Parts: sequence; C-alpha cells; structure tokens
Amino acid sequence: MSSQLEALPLRHVLTLPAMGSAVRIARETTEQVLREWGISRRHPTVDPALLILSELVTNSVQHAASMSPNVTVVYAAGADTFVFAVHDRHPYLPALFAAVTGTGSSGLATVMELTLSLGGTAVIRGDADGKGKSIWITLPL
Repeated sequence: MSSQLEALPLRHVLTLPAMGSAVRIARETTEQVLREWGISRRHPTVDPALLILSELVTNSVQHAASMSPNVTVVYAAGADTFVFAVHDRHPYLPALFAAVTGTGSSGLATVMELTLSLGGTAVIRGDADGKGKSIWITLPL
C-alpha cells in the first residue's frame, strides 16, 4: 500500500468465498462499515461506490473464481477520502482505461465512468508473484 493510503485512519478487511453471494455480502458490509465510520448512507458518493464495488466483486466471482477461491475487499477512509480495493488471485490484469474508450467490458466501463465522474481514481496493482491483482478505487467524500 502507498504511504497515502497507510495514512488513512479507518480500515476494514473482508474476505469471502468467490461465489455469487459475495456481491450481496460485500455491499451489505460496505454499508455497515460506512455507517460505523459516520459516513451517511445519503452521502452522494455512497450509491456510486456501492455500484462500483458490486461490479468489481461480480467480475472477480465471474472471471477469477476458477483460480481464486476467495475475494478480498479492503476498505480505508479518512476525513475526505473513501478507498476500497477488490483483490483476487487470478493473474489477468484488465485494462481499466480501455473501458473508458469503449474497448473494455461494460462492467469496467461503468466502474471507470462512475469513478471518474466523482473525481476519483482507479488503479490496478498486480501481486508481487504475478498471480493476482487488486483494483483500487479512491473516491472523494
């Protein structure tokens, strides 16, 4: 993790089996974590963040489950930032910005469109061993 992320005081990690129910559980956990952190469900970033998270977890379940029995969601927040990552152990690194130009999958296009429209960032980081990746989303609050 970057030093900027390490400076965020609030953190939570969720690991789930890579199966369909992971999407619902990840959404519900996100809502609970944000509530515990004092971030209102009505905050304009929350609904798009939940959709982004759902798309990323769905992609992991649909495309990585054969090589990654688990999906991990990492959450962090500070006074003006909400960050989350979805990690799986499949080596394929999707081209996030190809989604913006229309050459990527529709789910990633939605992720990128929402992230960028909120003034956020998306980064994909491969695992050191080359056998997995995390997609990190940073959104302003």
